[in-house]
Amino acid sequence: MGKKRPRPRRSFTPEFKAEIVELCRCGDRSVGQVAKDFDLTETAVRGWVKQADVDADERDGLTSNEREELAQLRRENRRLREDVEILKRATAFFAQETR
Repeated sequence: MGKKRPRPRRSFTPEFKAEIVELCRCGDRSVGQVAKDFDLTETAVRGWVKQADVDADERDGLTSNEREELAQLRRENRRLREDVEILKRATAFFAQETR
């Protein structure tokens, strides 16, 4: 039996995701059927519906804006930690040079 190759990662516009969520919410098709009709994974569609519920304040969790801000802050924090590490190394280097 051959192994199934993973599907390449695709990205979708917010408008497309909103359209898919609306199709799931209107109730005439299940999440699984909508996913199948648009060649999407059911997990991805369920995630989009869940995130839309959070953004609409119908469910607890981080909104899309909060997630974006958190990611930005984590990137900035990582960069600042790297800067501090570089400064520590430079301080140790110059302290050795002056001895």
